[in-house]
Amino acid sequence: MNACMICLNFTLLIVVVAKKKLKEQEIIQRTLKDYDWRVRPRGSNLSWPDTGGPVLVSVNIYLRSISKIDDVNMEYSAQFTFREEWNDARLAYGRLADENTQVPPFVVLAASEQADLTQQIWMPDTFFQNEKEARRHLIDKPNVLIRIHPDGQILYSVRLSLVLSCPMSLEYYPLDRQTCLIDLASYAYTTDDIKYEWKLTNPIQQKEGLRQSLPSFELQDVLTDYCTSKTNTGEYSCLRTKMILRREFSYYLVQLYIPSLMLVIVSWVSFWLDKDSVPARVTLGVTTLLTMTTQNSGINAKLPPVSYTKAIDVWIGVCLAFIFGALLEFALVNYAARKDITTGHRMLPKYTNHMDYSSGYQPLVSATSAMTPSHFWWCFRPFVRRYRERSKRIDVVSRLVFPIGYACFNGEYSCARVMLLLRREYSYYLIQLYIPCIMLVVVSWVSFWLDKDAVPARVSLGVTTLLTMTTQASGINAKLPPVSYIKAVDVWIGACLIFIFGALLEYALVNYYGRQEFLKKERKKKTEFKGCLYSSNHLNQDLRQSLRLDMNTYRRKWWRKFRLNTYLCGNTEVSKRVDLISRLAFPTFFACFLGISKVEDETVIRTGVE
Repeated sequence: MNACMICLNFTLLIVVVAKKKLKEQEIIQRTLKDYDWRVRPRGSNLSWPDTGGPVLVSVNIYLRSISKIDDVNMEYSAQFTFREEWNDARLAYGRLADENTQVPPFVVLAASEQADLTQQIWMPDTFFQNEKEARRHLIDKPNVLIRIHPDGQILYSVRLSLVLSCPMSLEYYPLDRQTCLIDLASYAYTTDDIKYEWKLTNPIQQKEGLRQSLPSFELQDVLTDYCTSKTNTGEYSCLRTKMILRREFSYYLVQLYIPSLMLVIVSWVSFWLDKDSVPARVTLGVTTLLTMTTQNSGINAKLPPVSYTKAIDVWIGVCLAFIFGALLEFALVNYAARKDITTGHRMLPKYTNHMDYSSGYQPLVSATSAMTPSHFWWCFRPFVRRYRERSKRIDVVSRLVFPIGYACFNGEYSCARVMLLLRREYSYYLIQLYIPCIMLVVVSWVSFWLDKDAVPARVSLGVTTLLTMTTQASGINAKLPPVSYIKAVDVWIGACLIFIFGALLEYALVNYYGRQEFLKKERKKKTEFKGCLYSSNHLNQDLRQSLRLDMNTYRRKWWRKFRLNTYLCGNTEVSKRVDLISRLAFPTFFACFLGISKVEDETVIRTGVE
C-alpha cells in the first residue's frame, strides 16, 4: 500500500514538472496567437476612450564608448546600449496564471540569425535624427533583448554603434568646449500616438572609465533634455542627450605652443648678432618665418575651412608678425648702417666763435654755441653717447621691445576581462629615433669648436639642427593619436630641442661678448695711438714693455690647457670662456639626462612585468 502511494506521488510530480517546463512555450504561443504587431497598443490615459492616448515610452541609454571625434567632418562615433520600455496590454500573460499554474516573472524573446523574432510584436519606430551611419552588433549573436513581463510591460534593449553629426564652434580652438547631441524621435507616430520620456532614475548611464577613454577631449557632463518639434505632418516627441566635451590643452601645448614660442625666440637671436653678419641674420629670419608658415599649414590641415577667425589663428598670426618684424628690423638696421657709413665723417653743426687776439702768442678764446639740446631727449643722452650708430641703437632697443611686446600678448590669452600586457619593442625606436636625436644634439655642439667669427657657419649649424629636430618630432607625432597627457617620447624630444636651442643661444651670447671685446680693443688702440704724443722716453719704455716676451708660455705642457683656471682665468676672453665651458657643460648635462632616462625606463619595464 505504501509502495503504491509513493509511485502515485512520483507520477504526479513528473506531470507538474513537465507542465512548468512547457509553460514558457505555451505563454508565447497563446499570447501571440491572435496578436497583430502592425497595430500599436492602447495608451493608459483614461480620458482618451477610443485609443487610450499616446503610448508612453520610457528611454534609458548606457554609454559604452565615445571615439573618433572628427573636427574636419564635425562628427563623432558612439557605442551605447539603447533601452525602451512601454506597456502592451495584449501581451499581459499574467491572466494565464491560476491555482495550479505558475507563470515566470518574465519571458525573453531572443532574436536569431534565421528568424527575426523582434517583428512578432509592436515596437516604437525610433530613429536618431543626427545619425550619419549606424549598425547593430551581430557577434556572436544579435545583441538584442526583448523581455515581456506578466503585466504587459516590455523592455527592448539593443547595442548600437552610430556615427553622429556634431556641429562645432571653433572660435576658441584649441581652448574650446563642444556640445555633441544624440536626438531620438518617432519617425511616423505623432505625439497623439507616442510620447517619449526619460527614465526617472539614471536616464543616462556611463561605463566605468568612459571619461578617461577619450584621447583628446574630456567628458565634463552628460545632460538630458526634450526637443519636441512640429513639422507639416504633425508634432513629434523627441528626446535629446547633451554631452559637454572640453578639448585637452596638454597636447597642443607640447606640439604647437612651445615650438612656436621657441621659433619666435630664435628669431630674436638676430638682434644679438653683428649688423655686418648679413647672411646669418637673413638666413635666420627667413628660415624661422618659413618654418612658422609650415606649422600653420599643418595645423589648419586638421581643421575645416571656417569663415571666422579661430584662437589658434590669432596665436600663429601674432607669432608670424613677431618673426616677420624681426626680419624687417634687420632690413632697417642694414639700411641705417649704410647711412651711418655715408654720414660718419660729416662735420658737426656750425656754431659761432668770438675770439680776441692780443699782441702775444697766447690767444684768449671765448665761444658761444647755438646748439641747445631738447629737454625731452636730454635723458637719452647717455644712451646716444654709448651707441652712436643708429643701426646699433635699433638692435639694442629691439632686444627689449620685442620680448616685452610678446609677453604682453601672452598675458591676454560587469564582464569577464582578459588583460594582455604588451611591451613595445625598443630596437626600432632606438635606430629610428633615439640615435638620430643624439647625433643631432652632438652635431649642434660642433658650434662650440668653431671660431667665434664664423657667424654664417655657426648660425646655419644651429638653425639646421633645430629645424631637423622639429621635423623629426612632427613625423613621430603624426603616427600617434592626439592624447591629453605627455608621452615619454615628448620628454625626450623636448630635452633634445632644449639642448640644441641652448647651443644656438650660446653662440648669440658668444657673438655679443666677442663684439664687446672687439670694441674694447678698438678703444684701447685709439688710446694707445693718442699716447704717441707723449715723450720719446715714455714711448720707448712702453715699447720695451710691449716687446718683452714671457718664455714661460712656451713651456706649458699640453695637459695644462684642461685645467680649471684655463676656463676661469681673467686673461682669457669672455667669449672664449663661454665656448670652453660649453664644451664641457653641454655633454655633461646631456649625459646626466641620458642616465636618468635609462633609470626611468628600467623602472617602468620592471613595473610592467610585475
